[in-house]
Amino acid sequence: MGKSQETFNKKEKEKKRLKKRQEKQKKKEERKANSAKSNDLDSMIAYTDEYGRISDTPADPVKMKKEIDAESIEISVPKQPKEKFDVLRKGKVEFFNDSKGYGFIRELESQEKFFVHVNGLLEEIKENDRVTFELERGLKGMNAVRVKKI
Repeated sequence: MGKSQETFNKKEKEKKRLKKRQEKQKKKEERKANSAKSNDLDSMIAYTDEYGRISDTPADPVKMKKEIDAESIEISVPKQPKEKFDVLRKGKVEFFNDSKGYGFIRELESQEKFFVHVNGLLEEIKENDRVTFELERGLKGMNAVRVKKI
């Protein structure tokens, strides 16, 4: 006669599998029993108070009410008066990139640098050219516009 195909190790593994299946079934039944008790909407809702803490009870609307002045609410950035810089200034082109179309002009009096774009030029410029220009407020600061060679 041949040996039995069921070894001790196989029997132990099968026992473990059965035990796991039974535990899983038991947990599933417990979950069903617990969910049936607390399946109403009120048990699932969570409320927060004015500090953001979670609680089971809704906040009292009378306590939360605060008086706010509607005039003090700012929806956007307050308007600033437009600054006109019509003064013709003189400067020297410190850097200009023809391929990208921008550069910087250093004013002769204050030694400040101003950005210049090819759209703000009246005639072509190169580095070290002496120019006259006007200033205009751009998105990131003052820009040189209406730039001419001297």
